[in-house]
Amino acid sequence: MTATTDRVTAVSAPGKVLLAGGYLVLDRAYNGLVFGLSARINVVAQEIHTSEGVHLTEIVVESPQFLEAQWRYGYHLADGDGGIKVTQLQAGSRIVSNPFVETTLNYALTYIACTAKHRPSNSVKSARLTILADNDYYSSPTGPSTTSSSSAAVSSSESLSSTTTTTTTTTTAATPSRFSYFPTTLLGAHKTGLGSSAALVTALTAALLTHYLDPSVFSLSTPAGKTTLHNLAQAAHCAAQGKVGSGFDVAAAVYGSCVYRRFSPGILATLPEAGAPGFATLLEKVIHGTGSSTLKWDTEVVKDAVSLPAGVAMRMCDVDCGSQTVGMVKQVLAWRARDPQDAKTLWDELQRRNEALAAVLRESRLGDIRGAVRAVREYVRIIGDKSGVPIEPESQTELLDALETVEGVYGGVVPGAGGYDAVALLARDDKETLARIQAFVDGWSKEKGGRVSLMGVKGEMEGVRQQGLDLYNGWLR
Repeated sequence: MTATTDRVTAVSAPGKVLLAGGYLVLDRAYNGLVFGLSARINVVAQEIHTSEGVHLTEIVVESPQFLEAQWRYGYHLADGDGGIKVTQLQAGSRIVSNPFVETTLNYALTYIACTAKHRPSNSVKSARLTILADNDYYSSPTGPSTTSSSSAAVSSSESLSSTTTTTTTTTTAATPSRFSYFPTTLLGAHKTGLGSSAALVTALTAALLTHYLDPSVFSLSTPAGKTTLHNLAQAAHCAAQGKVGSGFDVAAAVYGSCVYRRFSPGILATLPEAGAPGFATLLEKVIHGTGSSTLKWDTEVVKDAVSLPAGVAMRMCDVDCGSQTVGMVKQVLAWRARDPQDAKTLWDELQRRNEALAAVLRESRLGDIRGAVRAVREYVRIIGDKSGVPIEPESQTELLDALETVEGVYGGVVPGAGGYDAVALLARDDKETLARIQAFVDGWSKEKGGRVSLMGVKGEMEGVRQQGLDLYNGWLR
């Protein structure tokens, strides 16, 4: 099928690694050292065209890399200033919900309708949204296929040209791709813990705003546009995951690598359920921080406070186990509530060590990296022991200690909330070091009987951005 000459909007947002500041970043008294990643979630927005005289109010969201990954929604203007509310329609033989997609649609479409002068429901035309995730977000026991379900393959070259183009979907021979087809459902896929939900919500929100709003009203290239996107994506992501989390992953998806201090939780406390009376007006006020009853956004994102020394790369190893992050967070917070004084002492010292690590990296003191990383890991393990949460499990400790012996590796951590998802390494950025790490993890997997794999993803500074369409050849229809 050939796309029309109508504008096709493509946006991508990076995943994240919270290198230092896990659990601390939940409290505004502390901050986190966050790196964006080269692995991105991409969303392409297109109009749905119908026969003459046929009026359709439907949003179709699909992730063609997975089986049964299509979600169809009708939408309407809710009564009592409730904004635009989507209702999932049946796609295939059953309905499988996706709370992150559904919540993002409710929030973003409501904001778009609020931004229109008269808030008409027909200000939002039907659209198809295609989600494509870089392969490093998922690990599959059988491995991904290099072809899509229609045997289409995607070029790994990336075009950053204008997104207002004519595109043609073609079928090509199978070639290695940054977007592979996984022969499983999305629920059956193994996540690698790179922040896929936050990157998805951010990219989906950005694609919707860019697609529906005039550039004079919203643009990703302006600080005001990024602020609007950040606040709206934070609100949607927070609602979708049950009001848990600090928002550092959304901040990384919008701004890229940074030192992050969270927003006050009370900012979102006044928002009712999507579609409830008054939701639209309150959402608009919350996003823009206006109104006497609405707190001002107090997020702190400092870009120039974080960097990697020249010649040093951050790399990731997938451990292919997965952790229930929300449950771990709740358990640590419960311990902190039971023993606040002991927790504060530990929190303060870990914050000091995290800041020392950030300074070592920023000042390019290569000889001090290993000691700074070890100092952080020591207190992470103490907090894990106190709370009864495997923030750095024994198996990960063994792996990280062994990786330190590889020439060119400065050190590594179990990032974020910890657990078994992945480890982040700071290492020399050269082919020889990469080959040594690869050989090590191959040998480790054979010896231990598990599956540790070196991922292609690297740390990078850039956040959300618009994309050219050549990247998606073979996936759009």
